[in-house]
Amino acid sequence: MFRRTENFKEYTTKYPIVTTLIAINLILYLTRFIPTYGDYILLNGMQSNYMVAQGEYWRLITAMFFHADFMHILMNMFWLFVFGPELEILMGKLRFFTIYFASGLIGNVLTYVIYDVNHNSLGASGAIFGIMGAYAALIYYTRKTMPQLRQLILPLILVSVVMTFIQPNINVVAHLGGLFGGFVIGLFYLHPKRIMKWQNRS
Repeated sequence: MFRRTENFKEYTTKYPIVTTLIAINLILYLTRFIPTYGDYILLNGMQSNYMVAQGEYWRLITAMFFHADFMHILMNMFWLFVFGPELEILMGKLRFFTIYFASGLIGNVLTYVIYDVNHNSLGASGAIFGIMGAYAALIYYTRKTMPQLRQLILPLILVSVVMTFIQPNINVVAHLGGLFGGFVIGLFYLHPKRIMKWQNRS
């Protein structure tokens, strides 16, 4: 189910939203290596609770497309690359983007509300956890018809949540907020009757 066997052209054609999101994240990560301007771009794109409080609300959005280092972006984009396509096909382009974007935004808004004014953060993790949350909703609906999905995805979700609490420099609020947001939106989008209605239209 999650084995990616497509070549580059097939992948980008079949999963345009996933491809676009990966491309945006990679391009913005590479901007940090631009002499003089790289640090400026990063500092103006990351979430700074202090600057958000000063009215720079765009940081709640841009922060989900910037990453701290290579391993940070590698892990997030690996999750998106492997697990995003199935949801994009199942839900459709706009609905998949809605879950990704809304989950990341929810995580960042909660980060602003819960953490103090000196907190800084960045990364797509809230959106990635939103994808996990959507899969959790799908597991709920298919728990009797597709138990193998639960056996595959649920351990990954549980391990990711545990790692959230034991790894250093992790935005716990963004992770859990994104997970919750993706689950709630997924419960709405992935209801079996709604999916059947979409499939009948296509």
